[in-house]
Amino acid sequence: MGIEIRQDNFRQEDYDQFNAKIRENLKALEQLLARPGFGEGEESLGAELEFYLVDPQGQPVPCNQKILARADNGQLTPELNRFNLEYNLRPQPFRGAPFAAFERELQRALRDTNQVAAEFGAELLPIGILPTAELAHFGHHMMTDQPRYRAMDNALRRLRGAPFEVDIDGRPPLRLQWDDVTLEGANTSFQLHWRLNPAEFVNSFNAVQLVTPIALALAANSPLLFGHELWQETRIALFKQSIDCRNEDRSQRKYPPRVYFGNGWLRQSALELFASTVALFPPIMPVTHPEHPLAELRAGRLPQLHELRLHQGSTWPWNRAIYDHHDGGHVRMEVRALPAGPSLEDMSATAAFLLGSALALRDSMPDRINLLPFKFAEHNFYRAAHRGLEATLLWPSSSQIKVVEYEVLELARRLIPMAREALEQAGMEAGEAKRLLDNIQARVAIPTNGAHWQLTLLHKLQQSGLDANTARREMLRHYRRNFYSFRPLSQWSTES
Repeated sequence: MGIEIRQDNFRQEDYDQFNAKIRENLKALEQLLARPGFGEGEESLGAELEFYLVDPQGQPVPCNQKILARADNGQLTPELNRFNLEYNLRPQPFRGAPFAAFERELQRALRDTNQVAAEFGAELLPIGILPTAELAHFGHHMMTDQPRYRAMDNALRRLRGAPFEVDIDGRPPLRLQWDDVTLEGANTSFQLHWRLNPAEFVNSFNAVQLVTPIALALAANSPLLFGHELWQETRIALFKQSIDCRNEDRSQRKYPPRVYFGNGWLRQSALELFASTVALFPPIMPVTHPEHPLAELRAGRLPQLHELRLHQGSTWPWNRAIYDHHDGGHVRMEVRALPAGPSLEDMSATAAFLLGSALALRDSMPDRINLLPFKFAEHNFYRAAHRGLEATLLWPSSSQIKVVEYEVLELARRLIPMAREALEQAGMEAGEAKRLLDNIQARVAIPTNGAHWQLTLLHKLQQSGLDANTARREMLRHYRRNFYSFRPLSQWSTES
């Protein structure tokens, strides 16, 4: 969560102090959320985009800290593995054309950072999972040299007490054991931050949970891992399994993994999301701060809630709440399920579709969550990740008091005009809303997503006589060329 960690080994008294402090944090947050006017303000969007660093042959280049040292750009941060970087975009007002502003900023950032990366034989590329990555690219030797990542690795391995196990269905299935957390670094994503007024948080969060599976199916861009054709969005399974620190003890298995979809529909306030992470997950980076939140509140100051923010950053629900003490303080939601790529416009369009659909359904969410048990929404999420555009999802019927199974493309077609109208009503420029929802319409009409495009071209290349490794490299070469054309996916050719 952007909090610097300077140590990677801890004593039992560190955990005891942290647990005491985090409960004080929760009490302070409860008081803040009950305070009239807290968190109110203009709705805004923020985003983070994660990149691979790749050489001309499509191999990962472990040079993120060298680039950071030369680029001197505070919006760039290192990721878990040395061949990944993250770029943090400047927040934009929800009104107007926020996604067009994101795309312009990213084009500038790519240009400037690639000038530095070229000195180390690398180029930035957003793609959910790099199809040319190999097992040799993972392990402790590839972990970014920072206390935060060492602390996370040490703690999760200690809790697990055994190698992490990856078991993902596919052609052929992928089954392996791994001794550290670096497989998690195979995943790169486009993360969206949505600040909205507190009165709308509960229904908005539930609506985002409901429509995330549809957006995920449209966005899927991670079908390949270590030569295996797996899920359409393999990131979802890999992230969950690669850092699942629950051991085989049955008492541990009753708890969710630290990467999870959720524990139920939100009922009263965002406090439930924070409290559940404290109740369910032991701390792994127990760094305490001298601030005393309740004393800060009594003195009329806004607390930072250091321990709570740090703990939230060590659990990974696909949609989560974030407390931010800046600019008067607020709680926003972070949407974390969408992959990086395939194009800047496609990432913008999927995010806009998700937000617009959530806005369109928001007022009806109290009725919808009564019709759809949360376990069905969770089922939809994993089915969409597995099957992509071929998924069928369980959905609360608008005309009958029951749950109906729909093809994901049919749900998308229904939601596109609703999302566009909702975005315009929320203050987005009509031209911006049209551009982005037309992008979704074009993908649905073909139909295609990044995963479908990758596999279609890969199979054609293999049928032309190329061996599997060469075909993956050639497919990635086409992907890179298309990405840097800045054209949307619907205009990418699958001819080899």
